[in-house]
Parts: sequence; structure tokens; C-alpha cells
Amino acid sequence: TKEKKRHMGDTKHFCPVSLKENFVLYPGLYEHAAKYQEKIYYFSTSEYRDKFLKNPDEYVAHNEPIKAPPLRVCLLGTHGAGKTTCARQIADKLGIFHIQFEEYLQELILPKTKEKVGPHFEKEPEEDDNKMPILSQELEHFYQTMTKTVTEKTKQEVALTFEEEAIKANLMDNEALPPEVLDNIVLDWWRKEPFRSTGFILDGFPRTLDEAQYLSERGLCPDVAVYIQVEQSDVLDRLFPPCLKKWKERQYKKMENKKKLKDMKAKIRV
Repeated sequence: TKEKKRHMGDTKHFCPVSLKENFVLYPGLYEHAAKYQEKIYYFSTSEYRDKFLKNPDEYVAHNEPIKAPPLRVCLLGTHGAGKTTCARQIADKLGIFHIQFEEYLQELILPKTKEKVGPHFEKEPEEDDNKMPILSQELEHFYQTMTKTVTEKTKQEVALTFEEEAIKANLMDNEALPPEVLDNIVLDWWRKEPFRSTGFILDGFPRTLDEAQYLSERGLCPDVAVYIQVEQSDVLDRLFPPCLKKWKERQYKKMENKKKLKDMKAKIRV
């Protein structure tokens, strides 16, 4: 009964300091409460409570209600669950940004890698019988020298920074992204324009417990977190046809290469 009679502050059960400084609706805690002008305010941390008490006028409403932040959604689910399809439709309908997390990571390193990396983009190694035969020792030596030169030049051109190496390792081997790397990527979506005032649907993040804890530690609270759960058979129906198509294209390419090799050998015999 006493709880119902309480006069809540302008931000209700959300922390007014988190809202003012980070533009985030962060739920306050009962143990971090304070009273100001006969109203009860809850805070996410004791530090924010002390900050509020030093200058409460900065965090309360005056002539008009405090503006709430835009919608921020985290959309989760297994690969092939249909996250991206749903996210695009929701973003278009609500007028917010759609951020596909792994695609965004790919774009960050694409200028140096020149192609997308990861298990879904690995190329099959060429078979030895598809390689054109070297016709002389001199040509073979020249070929090896040129290959070595090009390889060394390529390595110099694609020297990755620490952040880019971490992103590549995450995409290739699913290694965790360090917090300092996430700071350079994720913080902007909550704190900088145009995302800050428009809102977004974040497709495929957080993916792990560590990434979820990172959001919590930085005070980056989504308004909604949705997990799409689908049957394994549905995922197979979605992913198998394009995989089969790529396999058929590779097989066709192999047959074409064998035909070219056969024709080249015939010309050499002639």
C-alpha cells in the first residue's frame, strides 16, 4: 500500500542521470533511491545518485516533460532464423535504422581483405589437376619468383591494425571481440547521431554472454530484445537450396576447367 502511494519522479523507475547523460532508459535500483521535492527517484548506481543530489535541477523536468529516447531493439536468433528479413521489415515500418552486426564487421575490414571472410565465404582449394602444367624449368622458376613477389606485396598491402585483426579473428574463428574494440563500434549507436535520436534495430548482437554483459556494464540498454526460435527443418529449408546452388556452380566450374586443360594438352601435343 505504501509503495502505491509513493510519488515517483519524472523518469518513474528509470535512472534520470542515465537518461540525461547517455539518453538511455536504465532501470533504477531500490537500494539507490533518493527523495527530491517529495518525489522518489531511483538510480542505476550510487555514483549517479550522488551526482543527482549535488545538482538535481539538471536532471528533473521544468517547463516540459523529459523526452524519452527512441526505440532500440536487439534481434537475436540462430543463423538462418530469418533475423535480417524481419529486421528490414521492422526498420522500414518504424522508420529506424537497421544494423546487421556481422555485415557491419565485414565492411570495416573489407577495404583491406578485399573479400568477405568467415566460414560462409571460404573458397574450396583448387585441385592439382586443374592447374596448367609448367612447360619448362625456367618458366617454373619465373612463376615461383613472381608468386613470391606478389604474395609479399599483398601481405604488405593488407597489414591489419589490432582492431581489424580482432574483427577478422571474430569472423573467422568466432573469437571474442575485446571491450575496447566493441567501444569503437557499439557505443556510437547509442550515443551519437543519427542513431541517438532515430533509434535502430540491431540484428545479431549480442551473440554471446560476454557481449550481453558488455552492454550491461556500459549501460547500453535495449528497449526490446527479441529471440527468434525456429525448427531445425525450417533452417535447413532456407539454407540448403543456396548452398546446393553454390556447390553446383563449383562443380560446373571444375568441369569447365578440366575441359580447358584437356584442350590445352591437345594443342601442346599438336
